[in-house]
Amino acid sequence: MTRFAPAFQILAWVIMGFSFAFWVPMAWDWWGEDGRNLRIWAGCFGFTLLTGLWLWWRTRSSRGELTVRDGFLLVNLVWLVLPVYAALPLLFTVHGIGVVQAYFEAMSGLTATGATSLAGLDVLAPSINIWRCFLQLIGGLGIMLLALAVLPFLGLGGLQIFKAEMPGPMKDSRLTPRIAETARGMWGVYFVLSLACFLAYRWGGMSWADAFMHMCTTVGLGGLSSHDQSFAFWASPQLEWTAVLFMALAGISFARYFLLWQLRSLAPLTRDAEVRAYVTVLLLVTALVTGMLIAHGVYDDLPGALRHAAFQVVSVASTTGYSTTDYLTWPTFVPTLLLFLGCFVSCAGSTGGGIKMVRMLVLVRLAQRELLRILHPRVVHPVTLGGARISNDVVATVMAFMLIYGGVMVGLTMALLASGLDVVTAFSAVIANVNNIGPGMGRIGPTGNYASFTDFQLALCALAMVLGRLELLSMLVLFTPAFWRR
Repeated sequence: MTRFAPAFQILAWVIMGFSFAFWVPMAWDWWGEDGRNLRIWAGCFGFTLLTGLWLWWRTRSSRGELTVRDGFLLVNLVWLVLPVYAALPLLFTVHGIGVVQAYFEAMSGLTATGATSLAGLDVLAPSINIWRCFLQLIGGLGIMLLALAVLPFLGLGGLQIFKAEMPGPMKDSRLTPRIAETARGMWGVYFVLSLACFLAYRWGGMSWADAFMHMCTTVGLGGLSSHDQSFAFWASPQLEWTAVLFMALAGISFARYFLLWQLRSLAPLTRDAEVRAYVTVLLLVTALVTGMLIAHGVYDDLPGALRHAAFQVVSVASTTGYSTTDYLTWPTFVPTLLLFLGCFVSCAGSTGGGIKMVRMLVLVRLAQRELLRILHPRVVHPVTLGGARISNDVVATVMAFMLIYGGVMVGLTMALLASGLDVVTAFSAVIANVNNIGPGMGRIGPTGNYASFTDFQLALCALAMVLGRLELLSMLVLFTPAFWRR
């Protein structure tokens, strides 16, 4: 602990700060449930705060600077330790839940994955559902800070590519001079979008509690719900189109919105290659799926087909994971395509998971260059994005990321197959959790969940969630000898 004392000291402050998150469900329990679980919430708050204070006391004499290695250790500890505290109220309030299952639920919430192994959500205490959904709002804040402060050290974040894409002087500077200032700006955008979503859901007919919970899981792109039927519970076109709008908006980098506000111009959105590709893919695939649903007789009318197609395309592609219907009953091509989209469509700097659209664009540009070099071996054709050149270091990092991404997908799939799962469920579970989508295919489709998984299988899925949220290399770097060498 002495060597990494600065990291543990900040972890202590994070734990103490996280303890106050328990006040939200505690307040609801006191106000709306006559204090039924008030002692549990108060106990979880006190335990979390005290352990944070104890860790701070142990590291209070540390005065060192936070190094790059401290940063990577810190971010891994935060995403692995906080779910332990987040799982505590579930253990004491949800009947029959085990330790691994509670940790899985908490990890799903904080990583904004949206996978669940719980059934009977409609009869759970409202404060528990509020806690599950509120975790995804908290996770969204942490995801943006992760993208700004940690991933750039490995060249994995969207910041380097974002700087290369921006025209004019913006490409040579951060959004603001300090990372903390930038984070505050992005969090400001996050809260404004959250408030707008909350009011829109309430105006559309949700209760205050449901509007709050689904605002948390829409803007956080997490997809957890207080109802087993997810959005099908309301069967409301107005609420579904509201969700489509805010899921689509949340899938775009919040840095773009911050720049839009700073520059008072739409240029950060309209001139951005990643945003253009994101919108284009969503529109084209929605049109394709709508046509297939009508052609196969799933829906007879265009408005109904368009409504369900748009909702499911945006939901899965943005890695939210809501559902309005069992889309596994649609032509097999459609759910397979949706799961594939969830791997890469969301933008870097959003709360979505997956490879991110910007990396996919770099890979496409790289493939185009290599095809050209086959015909013209001596041609100088750099990889560009949005008219700006992408450095060879960024290209190499993207290639390394994709290599490790493929290896992790294969390794985790084989482990789940060895544990007894069928091929479809195992492979889709890995895709759904590494890319933080939530629902998959087979037993974990939109009308199923992870309740039938063993503790070992749930633990593997929880590992896949945090690996995906930390974009793989941020966690795997801890397993290199160089990280621990003085």
